[in-house]
Amino acid sequence: MEYLPAVEVKSQPGGEPNASIIWLHGLGSNGDDFVPIVKELRLPAPLNVRFVFPHAPVVPVTVNNGYPMPAWYDIYELTLDRKVDETQLRASAQKTRDLIEREIARGVPSEKIIVAGFSQGGAVAYEAALTCDKPLAGLLTLSTYFATSSTVKADAANKNMPILIQHGTQDSVVPEVLGQRAYRELSERGYPVNYETYAMGHTLCVEQGDSISRWLQARLLG
Repeated sequence: MEYLPAVEVKSQPGGEPNASIIWLHGLGSNGDDFVPIVKELRLPAPLNVRFVFPHAPVVPVTVNNGYPMPAWYDIYELTLDRKVDETQLRASAQKTRDLIEREIARGVPSEKIIVAGFSQGGAVAYEAALTCDKPLAGLLTLSTYFATSSTVKADAANKNMPILIQHGTQDSVVPEVLGQRAYRELSERGYPVNYETYAMGHTLCVEQGDSISRWLQARLLG
């Protein structure tokens, strides 16, 4: 099977990983974008996480005047409701689920695997994690939106999957109302979801990283 190319970094220098995090970048970026966060999370030694940062393919993007750029799917309109190519989004979600299966084949139980995504990568993370047929440790979505909320075919294997949504209150790229909407929709469907906001734009901040670290440890330790 041909997997998405990816950067891989372990949270500890030695030993075999006992957990995995598949982290999807945003539009126009690549897998290197979030590599620095591995050290910033300061995960404890008992936890040896393999971080997998895949690279999105380069495709024409309509809102970029049709010019090719790294993207998980095409975006037709940057309206509040976001018109996107759901076929491409679901294909990227399948590629993400393929990476989950690879981690399982490498010896990491699905219950020790987390899917994370920022911005456009977060939209794919929603689809990939909620439709995964094996129970995951959690879903982390950052400054993003639930693009396939009305079409997702969620699998019962992850009906109790912990979800953490974080968003910037000053985000002008993906307005916070979209994060609030995802929180409301998931809560109404019975998922255990937490929502956090930070005084920032379309980015990450130190306080946010501290919260992510605590959340990851709660999901993956033990």
